[in-house]
Amino acid sequence: MSDYHDDLRLAHVLADAADAATMDRFKALDLKVETKPDMTPVSEADKAAEELIRSQLQRARPRDAILGEEFGSEGTGPRRWVVDPIDGTKNYVRGVPVWATLISLMVQGEGGFHPVVGVVSAPALGRRWWAAKDSGAYTGRSLMSATRLQASRVARIEDASFAYSSLSGWEERGMLPGFLELTRACWRTRGYGDFWPYMMVAEGSVDICAEPELSLWDMAANVVIVEEAGGRFTGLDGRPGPHSGNAAASNGLLHDELLGYLTR
Repeated sequence: MSDYHDDLRLAHVLADAADAATMDRFKALDLKVETKPDMTPVSEADKAAEELIRSQLQRARPRDAILGEEFGSEGTGPRRWVVDPIDGTKNYVRGVPVWATLISLMVQGEGGFHPVVGVVSAPALGRRWWAAKDSGAYTGRSLMSATRLQASRVARIEDASFAYSSLSGWEERGMLPGFLELTRACWRTRGYGDFWPYMMVAEGSVDICAEPELSLWDMAANVVIVEEAGGRFTGLDGRPGPHSGNAAASNGLLHDELLGYLTR
């Protein structure tokens, strides 16, 4: 059993609390939405969910540091919780059910901090995914009612299903030609976006996915779930983990070829 089993159980408790808060305001006609300096939206539900998670962590793990999208970094030490209260806020504020709370525990090791626990909870979809290092990745209603995840074994790019977020990010970074070449080479492409493609890679229903610009809180929980399902998660530069400011995830068999297309 993983050394992080108790942390995983806590992450589920945090996700339960966040789910209740976010679902309570989902599709509310009086939902308050603001625009942040980076021109992305933030709702009152984003802030409320992160405040709730922070307060519970401060009671349950007072020595651990916390990094959240809405309220920044708090504390120091070898253990750090990373929180995205609502990944997919644009969907949330428009009533699209594809959004999730992302909760990860990262611990300090060789080369920096590494994700060891990840929970992705999408209550409007009725789905949750989770993993702890060396314990496998799962989906289900609870720890006691779960199905183990396994990435696909598709080994040819022409047989692969590729998920992405949008075209504009690749174009802004001068990477659109390689991206388009990849879409033409693959069997199927779909623009699901946000957390969902990474969960589908872990489930084996999608073989490869990538995004050109991301923050740590967008990726940390996804990394351990994809890797514990037998997949691979790196930046576009091939660096393992969530530290490159962008992401490529795959079943492992197609990873080098995926990176090759996107960085041409």
